Amino acid sequence: MPVEITWWGHATCTLRDSDVRVLTDPLFARRLAHLRRRRGAVPPPGAWQADVALVSHLHADHLHVPSLQRLAPGTRLLVPRGAPRAVPGLRRLTHLTVTEVGAGDLTRVGDLVVRAVPALHDGRRLPVGPHRSPALGYVVEGEGRTYFAGDTGLFDTMAKEVGPVDVALLPVGGWGPYLGEGHLDAGRAARALARLGARSAVPVHYGTYWPIGMDAVRPHEFHAPGEEFVRLAAEYAPSVAVHRLGHGESVRLEVAR
Repeated sequence: MPVEITWWGHATCTLRDSDVRVLTDPLFARRLAHLRRRRGAVPPPGAWQADVALVSHLHADHLHVPSLQRLAPGTRLLVPRGAPRAVPGLRRLTHLTVTEVGAGDLTRVGDLVVRAVPALHDGRRLPVGPHRSPALGYVVEGEGRTYFAGDTGLFDTMAKEVGPVDVALLPVGGWGPYLGEGHLDAGRAARALARLGARSAVPVHYGTYWPIGMDAVRPHEFHAPGEEFVRLAAEYAPSVAVHRLGHGESVRLEVAR
């Protein structure tokens, strides 16, 4: 049975598995604070449709309240435990069914089970406020097992915590010229892929947003991570099929069960 992945840009993807639509880190903005969408159209209204939306951590390019407001009434929303306390805007999303989860928690949505897994990333709601929640990734288990990493660095127990998966949606870049701690670049993502036992991978979190006025600052970091990941994945995980999608493009992946 196939699993279908559509990449809308940045960390926003639609995953279809077992007739359930899963939306990751919804971000439907042309501009966010100092960031401007430089490549790919803003996702159309069809991208807003989901049975469940997953939020990996509190940073505004992953937990974007105006984008979450566009989700249809009754949509389930999984957020890191403590997120409504840290981000009061979540409490106003009364049309959504919000569930706080922590690493190890299981949530059933139709014929899917969504398992929250750890991530190595800053869990604060920046740039202000002391509140934080642990950053998460998610493994969506249905006909296939799909890992959405959110934002994370490499960590020693990644293979054990995430487990073997069929598809890995891995961040390979960022929204600025420098990646700090707790991120995967193309090389670290390729090494993560080698640990995960995945059959297929889709690079995300690159080539979409960039700081206003910085178009000429290290443009390689904006344009190249996807191609670099394809090249390095062939070195570190040669048995994995890597699908580098354009914005709004989809891929159907056969998974064996």
